[in-house]
Amino acid sequence: MPYKFTFDLSKIPRFFFAELAKVSYQKNMHKKVSKTAQDMIKKFKIQEATGLDLSDAVVLMQDFLDIQAKNIIQREKFVQTRRRVLFLPHCARKHMDNQCRAVFDASIPSYKCAGCSPDCLIRRASAYAQSKGYDVYIVPGGSCIAKIVKHGQYEGVVGVACGEEARMSADMIESLGFACQGIPLVKNGCANTIFSMDTLAKIL
Repeated sequence: MPYKFTFDLSKIPRFFFAELAKVSYQKNMHKKVSKTAQDMIKKFKIQEATGLDLSDAVVLMQDFLDIQAKNIIQREKFVQTRRRVLFLPHCARKHMDNQCRAVFDASIPSYKCAGCSPDCLIRRASAYAQSKGYDVYIVPGGSCIAKIVKHGQYEGVVGVACGEEARMSADMIESLGFACQGIPLVKNGCANTIFSMDTLAKIL
Protein backbone atom coordinates (compact mmCIF):
# COMPACT_ATOMS: atom_id res chain seq x y z
CA MET A 1 0.00 0.00 0.00
CA PRO A 2 2.21 2.87 -1.26
CA TYR A 3 -0.14 5.68 -0.11
CA LYS A 4 0.52 7.04 3.36
CA PHE A 5 -3.21 7.56 3.81
CA THR A 6 -6.31 5.41 3.47
CA PHE A 7 -9.39 6.31 1.50
CA ASP A 8 -12.85 4.97 0.72
CA LEU A 9 -14.55 6.20 -2.44
CA SER A 10 -17.06 3.33 -2.51
CA LYS A 11 -19.90 5.68 -1.52
CA ILE A 12 -19.02 8.29 -4.16
CA PRO A 13 -21.70 8.40 -6.91
CA ARG A 14 -20.77 6.31 -9.94
CA PHE A 15 -21.18 9.27 -12.27
CA PHE A 16 -18.13 10.79 -10.57
CA PHE A 17 -15.95 8.18 -12.25
CA ALA A 18 -17.67 8.78 -15.60
CA GLU A 19 -16.96 12.48 -15.21
CA LEU A 20 -13.37 11.68 -14.30
CA ALA A 21 -12.92 9.69 -17.51
CA LYS A 22 -14.44 12.54 -19.51
CA VAL A 23 -12.17 15.13 -17.92
CA SER A 24 -9.10 12.96 -18.41
CA TYR A 25 -9.72 12.89 -22.17
CA GLN A 26 -9.62 16.66 -22.55
CA LYS A 27 -6.75 18.32 -24.39
CA ASN A 28 -3.68 19.26 -22.36
CA MET A 29 -5.06 17.43 -19.32
CA HIS A 30 -1.63 16.79 -17.85
CA LYS A 31 -0.80 20.51 -17.93
CA LYS A 32 -3.91 21.31 -15.96
CA VAL A 33 -4.09 18.22 -13.77
CA SER A 34 -3.55 19.93 -10.41
CA LYS A 35 -6.27 22.53 -10.99
CA THR A 36 -8.56 19.92 -12.55
CA ALA A 37 -8.12 17.66 -9.53
CA GLN A 38 -8.88 20.47 -7.09
CA ASP A 39 -11.97 21.49 -9.09
CA MET A 40 -13.29 17.91 -9.08
CA ILE A 41 -12.58 17.50 -5.37
CA LYS A 42 -14.74 20.56 -4.67
CA LYS A 43 -17.46 19.63 -7.19
CA PHE A 44 -17.94 16.12 -5.83
CA LYS A 45 -17.15 17.00 -2.18
CA ILE A 46 -14.44 14.34 -2.02
CA GLN A 47 -12.91 15.80 1.14
CA GLU A 48 -16.21 15.64 2.99
CA ALA A 49 -16.91 12.09 1.76
CA THR A 50 -13.47 10.69 2.54
CA GLY A 51 -12.09 12.85 5.35
CA LEU A 52 -8.87 13.32 3.37
CA ASP A 53 -6.74 16.45 3.60
CA LEU A 54 -6.81 18.52 0.40
CA SER A 55 -3.21 17.60 -0.46
CA ASP A 56 -3.95 13.86 -0.12
CA ALA A 57 -7.18 14.21 -2.09
CA VAL A 58 -5.28 16.01 -4.88
CA VAL A 59 -2.66 13.23 -5.03
CA LEU A 60 -5.44 10.63 -5.23
CA MET A 61 -7.30 12.48 -8.00
CA GLN A 62 -4.09 13.08 -9.98
CA ASP A 63 -3.37 9.36 -9.94
CA PHE A 64 -6.94 8.55 -10.99
CA LEU A 65 -6.72 11.06 -13.84
CA ASP A 66 -3.37 9.68 -14.94
CA ILE A 67 -4.73 6.11 -15.01
CA GLN A 68 -7.77 7.17 -17.03
CA ALA A 69 -5.56 9.03 -19.51
CA LYS A 70 -3.26 6.01 -19.93
CA ASN A 71 -6.27 3.74 -20.43
CA ILE A 72 -7.59 5.95 -23.21
CA ILE A 73 -4.20 6.24 -24.90
CA GLN A 74 -3.56 2.48 -24.69
CA ARG A 75 -7.11 1.31 -25.46
CA GLU A 76 -6.80 0.81 -29.21
CA LYS A 77 -3.57 -1.15 -28.82
CA PHE A 78 -5.08 -3.17 -25.97
CA VAL A 79 -8.21 -4.28 -27.85
CA GLN A 80 -6.03 -5.68 -30.62
CA THR A 81 -4.24 -8.03 -28.21
CA ARG A 82 -5.15 -11.71 -27.97
CA ARG A 83 -3.37 -13.23 -24.98
CA ARG A 84 -4.41 -11.28 -21.90
CA VAL A 85 -3.86 -11.41 -18.16
CA LEU A 86 -5.62 -9.84 -15.16
CA PHE A 87 -3.80 -9.01 -11.93
CA LEU A 88 -5.95 -8.67 -8.81
CA PRO A 89 -4.84 -7.48 -5.35
CA HIS A 90 -4.97 -10.19 -2.69
CA CYS A 91 -6.17 -7.57 -0.18
CA ALA A 92 -9.60 -7.55 -1.89
CA ARG A 93 -10.30 -11.12 -0.75
CA LYS A 94 -13.33 -11.44 1.52
CA HIS A 95 -11.23 -13.19 4.17
CA MET A 96 -7.57 -12.54 4.91
CA ASP A 97 -7.19 -15.60 7.15
CA ASN A 98 -7.63 -19.36 6.82
CA GLN A 99 -11.31 -18.88 5.97
CA CYS A 100 -10.04 -18.02 2.50
CA ARG A 101 -9.22 -21.28 0.77
CA ALA A 102 -7.17 -19.74 -2.01
CA VAL A 103 -3.96 -21.65 -2.61
CA PHE A 104 -0.76 -19.58 -2.52
CA ASP A 105 2.03 -20.47 -4.93
CA ALA A 106 5.21 -18.86 -3.58
CA SER A 107 7.14 -19.59 -6.77
CA ILE A 108 5.09 -17.03 -8.73
CA PRO A 109 3.98 -15.54 -6.19
CA SER A 110 0.20 -15.62 -6.60
CA TYR A 111 -2.97 -16.99 -5.06
CA LYS A 112 -5.33 -19.27 -6.98
CA CYS A 113 -8.94 -18.56 -6.07
CA ALA A 114 -10.85 -21.60 -4.77
CA GLY A 115 -14.24 -19.92 -5.17
CA CYS A 116 -15.13 -20.54 -1.53
CA SER A 117 -17.22 -17.37 -0.96
CA PRO A 118 -19.88 -16.50 -3.57
CA ASP A 119 -19.90 -12.83 -2.47
CA CYS A 120 -16.10 -12.43 -2.52
CA LEU A 121 -15.03 -9.67 -4.91
CA ILE A 122 -11.95 -11.65 -5.97
CA ARG A 123 -14.04 -14.74 -6.75
CA ARG A 124 -16.48 -12.71 -8.84
CA ALA A 125 -13.73 -10.89 -10.72
CA SER A 126 -11.71 -14.08 -11.31
CA ALA A 127 -14.71 -16.00 -12.64
CA TYR A 128 -15.77 -13.14 -14.90
CA ALA A 129 -12.27 -12.61 -16.33
CA GLN A 130 -11.72 -16.32 -16.91
CA SER A 131 -15.04 -16.50 -18.78
CA LYS A 132 -13.59 -13.82 -21.09
CA GLY A 133 -10.44 -15.86 -21.69
CA TYR A 134 -8.10 -14.10 -19.25
CA ASP A 135 -5.49 -15.76 -17.08
CA VAL A 136 -5.85 -14.42 -13.54
CA TYR A 137 -3.21 -13.82 -10.88
CA ILE A 138 -4.06 -12.66 -7.36
CA VAL A 139 -0.85 -11.01 -6.26
CA PRO A 140 0.50 -9.59 -2.99
CA GLY A 141 2.19 -6.68 -4.81
CA GLY A 142 3.38 -5.34 -8.14
CA SER A 143 6.98 -6.56 -8.00
CA CYS A 144 6.22 -9.93 -9.61
CA ILE A 145 4.11 -8.61 -12.50
CA ALA A 146 6.92 -8.11 -15.06
CA LYS A 147 8.17 -11.67 -14.53
CA ILE A 148 4.69 -13.17 -14.95
CA VAL A 149 3.91 -11.09 -18.05
CA LYS A 150 7.17 -12.04 -19.76
CA HIS A 151 6.98 -15.71 -18.80
CA GLY A 152 3.34 -16.01 -19.90
CA GLN A 153 4.01 -14.18 -23.18
CA TYR A 154 0.97 -11.97 -22.63
CA GLU A 155 0.15 -9.13 -24.99
CA GLY A 156 -2.51 -7.32 -22.94
CA VAL A 157 -2.32 -6.61 -19.22
CA VAL A 158 -5.08 -5.41 -16.87
CA GLY A 159 -4.18 -4.51 -13.30
CA VAL A 160 -6.28 -3.62 -10.27
CA ALA A 161 -4.41 -1.72 -7.55
CA CYS A 162 -4.38 1.47 -5.51
CA GLY A 163 -3.91 4.48 -7.78
CA GLU A 164 -0.22 5.05 -7.12
CA GLU A 165 0.74 1.40 -7.60
CA ALA A 166 -1.48 1.08 -10.70
CA ARG A 167 0.17 4.13 -12.22
CA MET A 168 3.71 2.90 -11.49
CA SER A 169 2.93 -0.61 -12.76
CA ALA A 170 1.40 0.82 -15.94
CA ASP A 171 4.59 2.79 -16.60
CA MET A 172 6.64 -0.36 -16.15
CA ILE A 173 4.38 -2.48 -18.39
CA GLU A 174 4.40 0.19 -21.11
CA SER A 175 8.20 0.39 -20.97
CA LEU A 176 8.29 -3.36 -21.74
CA GLY A 177 6.12 -2.80 -24.80
CA PHE A 178 2.89 -4.37 -23.56
CA ALA A 179 -0.58 -2.81 -23.83
CA CYS A 180 -2.17 -2.20 -20.44
CA GLN A 181 -5.30 -0.99 -18.70
CA GLY A 182 -5.54 0.04 -15.07
CA ILE A 183 -8.38 -0.11 -12.57
CA PRO A 184 -7.82 1.84 -9.34
CA LEU A 185 -9.18 0.69 -6.01
CA VAL A 186 -12.04 2.80 -4.70
CA LYS A 187 -11.18 1.76 -1.13
CA ASN A 188 -7.63 0.99 -0.09
CA GLY A 189 -6.00 -0.50 3.00
CA CYS A 190 -4.38 -3.81 3.91
CA ALA A 191 -7.68 -5.74 3.87
CA ASN A 192 -11.25 -5.43 2.59
CA THR A 193 -10.19 -3.22 -0.30
CA ILE A 194 -12.77 -2.51 -3.00
CA PHE A 195 -12.75 -2.01 -6.76
CA SER A 196 -15.66 -1.54 -9.13
CA MET A 197 -16.88 -4.68 -10.91
CA ASP A 198 -18.68 -2.43 -13.41
CA THR A 199 -15.37 -0.76 -14.29
CA LEU A 200 -13.65 -4.14 -14.53
CA ALA A 201 -16.34 -5.46 -16.88
CA LYS A 202 -16.02 -2.42 -19.16
CA ILE A 203 -12.23 -2.67 -19.27
CA LEU A 204 -12.20 -6.41 -19.98
